[in-house]
Amino acid sequence: MKIGIMQPYFFPYIGYWQLMKLTDRYIIYDDVNFIKGGWINRNRILINGQGAYINVPMRGASPNKKINEVEADISKIFLEKTGRKLKGAYAKAPYFQEVFPWVMETMDFPAEKLSQYLTHLIRKTAERLKINTEFIVSSDYSYDVQLHGEDRVLALCGRFQGDVYYNAIGGKKLYSIDHFRENNLKLCFVESAEITYRQFGNPFVPNLSIIDVLMFNGWEKTKEYLDMVRIYQEERNSDGT
Repeated sequence: MKIGIMQPYFFPYIGYWQLMKLTDRYIIYDDVNFIKGGWINRNRILINGQGAYINVPMRGASPNKKINEVEADISKIFLEKTGRKLKGAYAKAPYFQEVFPWVMETMDFPAEKLSQYLTHLIRKTAERLKINTEFIVSSDYSYDVQLHGEDRVLALCGRFQGDVYYNAIGGKKLYSIDHFRENNLKLCFVESAEITYRQFGNPFVPNLSIIDVLMFNGWEKTKEYLDMVRIYQEERNSDGT
């Protein structure tokens, strides 16, 4: 059973979906602390050749709260403002007519909690991209939440019968191969291959929201990008042992 574990993010970049596609069970990790200034409630789109933020408005957000405790403020004003921003950014993009209505329809979801809202966006996007993993929201299940870091990841993998754990390449220094072996888990890291595409003829801006990828490439080409990854199986600890 291949497991991936990530916090819920707002229309995240393509690497998020690439990792997801490799898994049998994808755990939306929403019972950890909210990170202010991170990617949980915001992402970047292309405006005038540069990355610019779009945000999910919140109430009572705090790093002292769990992600699933933060309230979302999904109002008509938020939808209209974001719609205008997307239209101004992408009205001339080749797949705007196909993607824009879907984005607006998907965002129009009356969730009270940020985690519920983001989980809805993640599920709907994965469904449209034909990613067939089983979604699990961590806060819906009982496990030892007093654990931290690697130990908590191991507990979740064990809770959901994982024997392979996939993580983004950026987390390579966070984990011990020995600890995973002791728990009968294979540790693998996923690195996105270099993906570039034409953005109105401007210098390419990488790692924008999946919305940007879709606006310039459409659904079918974006599905092809999901397979453009390198997978590394960790065989040694960081000290070489």
